[in-house]
Amino acid sequence: MSDHANDGGQFDRLPATSADREVAGRASREAVLDWWETRFGIGREVLGGYSFWEKGAGKVWVFNGEADDPSRIEAIGMTFLRTRQEHWKPTTRAAQRFGRHATRNVIELDPERASRFVAGEDQDLTEWDGDWGYLIAAHRIAGATEPIGVGLYLYDELRSVVPKGSRADLPVVK
Repeated sequence: MSDHANDGGQFDRLPATSADREVAGRASREAVLDWWETRFGIGREVLGGYSFWEKGAGKVWVFNGEADDPSRIEAIGMTFLRTRQEHWKPTTRAAQRFGRHATRNVIELDPERASRFVAGEDQDLTEWDGDWGYLIAAHRIAGATEPIGVGLYLYDELRSVVPKGSRADLPVVK
């Protein structure tokens, strides 16, 4: 690994593997794919056609396809994952876009809980017997389970981490 520095003002493609890493602390494509598969059961085939880019320290973006030189642009694709922290965190948009492929760590919320969740409320949730950490919150609508965002489950509480600008007051659908 060389001593290249992270430049927070430009996009850089994630290296294929940690052995290909040039910037200390940067996630690799392999690690990102492993994490989504391990945490949520989202298979590599779902994300296979996407490229991954870092801008800033640990803000990973996903782009459907390739880009020649995205370093001079402000955005490419959508924000996808925060990696340079103790626990990696998926973005709300990533959960909404790819969460329907998840086979684990998905909590299905009833209409009242779903409405409270998207409004940004934290809720007691003693009945969850799955993993602690980040979960994909989902709600059953029109016969299908749809992801609505990311929650953090700790100590029998589901914390909504829906960004303030994305919160909504939704009517309770029964």
